[in-house]
Amino acid sequence: MPEFRTVAQLSELEPGSLKHVEIDDDTEICLANVDGTVYAINGQCTHEGGPLGEGELDGTTVMCPWHGGEFNVTTGEVVGPPPEENEKTFEVRVEGDDIKVALD
Repeated sequence: MPEFRTVAQLSELEPGSLKHVEIDDDTEICLANVDGTVYAINGQCTHEGGPLGEGELDGTTVMCPWHGGEFNVTTGEVVGPPPEENEKTFEVRVEGDDIKVALD
């Protein structure tokens, strides 16, 4: 069973916004609030490691701020080049104001 860890507060993530979260020294996550539902994908672009949480969110699509690669935040799938590899997704639970992400 995965461990759920609190990574942010819901009050820090307005609908339509992104947040870059670093957990420990080796895990970065991009949180996305799509119409009140929070999603989490790997925080580094699979193209060249750009910080997805510092990009732009348009509906369910996040655009990397470095080279414009696009990913669906609900599935992690690439929807626009240059990335060719999908992003890992994480299960999310919201308990009160806590955003919790399942970590392996």
